[in-house]
Parts: sequence; structure tokens; C-alpha cells
Amino acid sequence: QVQLVESGGGLVQAGGSLRLSCAASGRTFSPYRMGWFRQGPGKEREFVTRINWSGGTTYYVDSVKGRFTISRDNAKNTVFLQMNSLKPEDTAVYYCAAQMSVWAPYSYWGQGTQVTVSS
Repeated sequence: QVQLVESGGGLVQAGGSLRLSCAASGRTFSPYRMGWFRQGPGKEREFVTRINWSGGTTYYVDSVKGRFTISRDNAKNTVFLQMNSLKPEDTAVYYCAAQMSVWAPYSYWGQGTQVTVSS
């Protein structure tokens, strides 16, 4: 069974940076893709970025392009989200998720880590 644990959230000033980590534990971990999602106050969960486990192809929503960078360490079963030039609208609980097959939805989710950006 796959378990995902996020860390690295916190409170930062606008323009600041945070680096989130998502570590997978349990059995051998070999997802098709890992993604980051977020849910702000009064908002539905939204997709932010994802990375293919093999090959490292990435995709970002327009609102974070040029500011966020997703990366992974396959040997450590860990995915990262480097967030720079943070804005108050980035305030949300950030979740990592694993898509185990190209044909499947994201099926494993972490507990989330709070990111708060003050203005």
C-alpha cells in the first residue's frame, strides 16, 4: 500500500520561497506520474503541476509557470515542489498525489501541508 507524506509548508511573506517534499513509503514505489494539487480557502481542489516518473516530463498551470518547479528523486521515492515569488493567492493546503498508471486517476494522496503567504 502506498503512503504519501508532505512536508515543508509554512508561513512566508509575499515574494518568498518554500520547498515542499512528498515522500512515499511502503512497498516498491513506481508511479506513472506524481502531481501537486492545492485547495485554498473556500475553493475546490485544483491541479498545480505534475511530473512523469520515467523521463521527467513536466507540466504547470499558467498561474505558477516560471515560479514553481517540480522535481523528483526516483531513488528516494520523493517529489519536490520549489515555490518562488510566492503570492497571497498561493495560500492553500498543498497535496501530492500518485497516478500509478496512465489509464488511472490519481489514486494515492498525502495528508497535505499548509502554505500561507502573507501580503
